[in-house]
Amino acid sequence: MSGNSMNPTPLYAVLEAQIAGGIAGGEFPVGSRLPTEDDLVQRFGVSRTTVRKAIQNLSSRGLIEIRRGTGTFVTQPRITQDLTELTGFVEDMDALGHAATARLMDRIVLAADAEVARQLGLVVGTRVMRIRRVRLANGVGISVDETYLPLEIGKKVALHDLEIEPIFKLLEQRYNIPLIEAEYRLEAVLAEQDVAAALEVEAGSPIFRIERTSYSVGGKPVDYERLHYRGDLIQFRTRLARRRSPGV
Repeated sequence: MSGNSMNPTPLYAVLEAQIAGGIAGGEFPVGSRLPTEDDLVQRFGVSRTTVRKAIQNLSSRGLIEIRRGTGTFVTQPRITQDLTELTGFVEDMDALGHAATARLMDRIVLAADAEVARQLGLVVGTRVMRIRRVRLANGVGISVDETYLPLEIGKKVALHDLEIEPIFKLLEQRYNIPLIEAEYRLEAVLAEQDVAAALEVEAGSPIFRIERTSYSVGGKPVDYERLHYRGDLIQFRTRLARRRSPGV
């Protein structure tokens, strides 16, 4: 590998692209250890400085993880999800080019506790349908979704194959319940045992916990969710406008 006047691309960028291509093509699978710095120097015929710069850039992109004293390992790239409109998991993953699937954990009828009742505008103790699923992108568990629905609609939704059919799609297209807007509440938490087991991570791993209440026509709450996203596999992005103050 060498640079010349006809190829102004820096050598570190060429090496970075080659290694990234090896990761994408499966030469360096997720979880595997990259060749050592010395091996990369010999293999690609570049300087140690070039290798270090390429590795640093790949680490900044989230493609690899440098573990001191152990080596450099290929990581699962983080998914960047925009929080700009009300969308479901399948819509989000489709837009990003990822294959979305689901695994049903359970669907049960239970009495609404104080928080579920408040979010759905019900009396405490009212029976509701709870549906829990693991949501996967490209076969990797990304989130555990806990969905609460008023019982009348929940019983209908629960009859469908929820590993294939998205709940948002069922509400809107099958049962004519348009989703107009939603309120999000996001916090960083540590994975509890059941969530950790479902996502195949250690208990105490970082989790984004999102509470989302979706509203239909007239501000009627129809869907309350507790979403638990793996903190190491996803990041959220939004764009905010500056509120103009008088005289500014």
